[in-house]
Amino acid sequence: MTAYLPIPPAVAATRSYWATVWYQLLRDPMALSITFILLLIVSAAVFAPWLAPADPYKASMLNRLLPIGSEGHLLGTDELGRDMLSRLMYGGRISLLMGVIPVLAAFIIGTATGLLAGYVGGKLNMAIMRVLDVFYAFPSVLLAVAISGALGPGMSNSLIALSLIFIPQVVRVAESVTTQVRKLDYIEAARMSGAGAFSIIRVHVLSNVLGPVFVYTTGLLSVSMILASGLSFLGLGVKPPEPEWGLMLNTLRSAIYINPWLAALPGVLIFITSIAFNLLADSVRTAMDIRR
Repeated sequence: MTAYLPIPPAVAATRSYWATVWYQLLRDPMALSITFILLLIVSAAVFAPWLAPADPYKASMLNRLLPIGSEGHLLGTDELGRDMLSRLMYGGRISLLMGVIPVLAAFIIGTATGLLAGYVGGKLNMAIMRVLDVFYAFPSVLLAVAISGALGPGMSNSLIALSLIFIPQVVRVAESVTTQVRKLDYIEAARMSGAGAFSIIRVHVLSNVLGPVFVYTTGLLSVSMILASGLSFLGLGVKPPEPEWGLMLNTLRSAIYINPWLAALPGVLIFITSIAFNLLADSVRTAMDIRR
């Protein structure tokens, strides 16, 4: 866990909670380094049309499996002679989207559902949580493969499958925190003063729930990246000829004995990106764990 210098009492006394969290993150060398790495990866993906040295879809059977450092192909070429650097840049766009969108969808839907279940309680809470318990009966990987297989291959179906996996996890966290918060005295005081349920949730409950849920969902980004790449590797995600890191790993399997370093490049990017998301989530979790 990242070690922080003590916050000066004068600073702690004058800063709000979220300002203190940002203050902690900006003083954390690990968080700054990881953020810089992620910004490089995201920037390369976003600006791929301008930065990529070649057309990622243009094949050349005369230039198949060129090694790293070849003239005109800095990172070599794939099994169809397509420029690897260009395909890795364009592949980052799809891989990052498939890693972030399911987590974002789970954060929005899961938080809303968890707030409803936790605040209302009773039979509604029981019904929602028992339905979601069905998802916990299967491992996440197996469930993702089963849902994607049932829906069929494709990027949109993979996004749906991953979102359905993460929503129950976020709901459980949001419901647990909401159940604890709604029993506090100031919530009861707001209810007795005549405030409506929506007003109480928006003003008093939501601010307490968002923090823990946000910390939890940031940790899901690395899992989502790996699962999305795994689905594409199995042929249940993005379809050829689209560049996607997991799919590129699959198509380059035949080259592992000819040019192993070339075949490992998509896997290296998946590893670096998922580890970066995981370390950033740890830094955010530590920064938000402030004892005031």
